[in-house]
Amino acid sequence: MKILSKKFITNSEAKEILQTLKEEEADQLQRRTLEYVKKFSKVDPETAKKLKAKLVECGLKEEEAVEVVNIMPKSVEELRILASGWRRFLPTEKLTEILKILSG
Repeated sequence: MKILSKKFITNSEAKEILQTLKEEEADQLQRRTLEYVKKFSKVDPETAKKLKAKLVECGLKEEEAVEVVNIMPKSVEELRILASGWRRFLPTEKLTEILKILSG
């Protein structure tokens, strides 16, 4: 199989894609992934796409925005721990702005 492009997607978007497969056509990895994303998707695919776009507009990289949407942190402290893995500092004002986007 040849990879034509690479794109960061949220769990909800992956769920939407995987649900289009017929169960008998899906391999074991696809079935397990679908099971996982069904269990851990926090928002519907349309909301996930909108949140991801808003977070990118806010200054996050696409992969950071996907991570935030997948986890949906509820506090500045949770978001700060998540952001520490990105190896860059985000001021409290930026973290608060991100939380406001998530809470809609």
